[in-house]
Amino acid sequence: MNCEYQHKVNKKEIPVCNILGVNIAAINMEWLLDFTDKNIKDLSGDYMCVSNVHTTVTSYDDPDYCAVQNGGIMAIPDGGPLSSVGRKRGHANMERTTGPSYMGEILKISAEKGYRHCFYGSTEETLEKLYKALNENYPGIQIAGMYSPPFRPTTPEEDAAVVKRINETKPDFVWVGLGAPKQEKWMAAHQGIVDGFMVGVGAGFDYFAGNIERAPEWMQKCNLEWMYRLIQDPKRLFKRYLVTNTKFIWNAVVRGK
Repeated sequence: MNCEYQHKVNKKEIPVCNILGVNIAAINMEWLLDFTDKNIKDLSGDYMCVSNVHTTVTSYDDPDYCAVQNGGIMAIPDGGPLSSVGRKRGHANMERTTGPSYMGEILKISAEKGYRHCFYGSTEETLEKLYKALNENYPGIQIAGMYSPPFRPTTPEEDAAVVKRINETKPDFVWVGLGAPKQEKWMAAHQGIVDGFMVGVGAGFDYFAGNIERAPEWMQKCNLEWMYRLIQDPKRLFKRYLVTNTKFIWNAVVRGK
């Protein structure tokens, strides 16, 4: 996180609900889209975290990661339990606002608004599929660039070259698909360095590329998307959900932290 970075947008204008130390934006999709439209130029160089139970519990256990979550312009309530807790604490208009849904809403209006997009993360194969799908589903979209980083840590020289490559494309949005906590740490490290509004969307690249199906709408509305993902990838997600969900219920719901 760039400690010297000065946000161009006043963060005090964003309503928040502190949950386990993370200032979760007490907002909904309509509010977020309006905020983006009004401030997109001033959001260049800044980042937005897409927060769920896993990232919030991780932040509770890791002060450095908590600082990363709180260091961007905002952390939106991607996880349904976050917005549910927020409403119980008096934020009546707080709703689940997911990263992939936000990405989809922005993509819908991109041709009209003239937004330029850069995609950082995932594999070359997924990016190729994503490029094809976006051009088919969002006519007129401007894809300024795509980059699949190596799975190993990049060298300073490699990182500088990537930043130069991104900035030369003059993007409005830099979508980051590295998965948590890697994507949030990457955005924080590049705050004020990368041009464009950085948004960490996790599995968003896979959704839009067609690699993974999102949960049906009714499951999303009932805060059951986690269950759908668990069924798709039980080996990787079972322990995560068991541990983090238990910690969240005990600390955020029962203890009110």
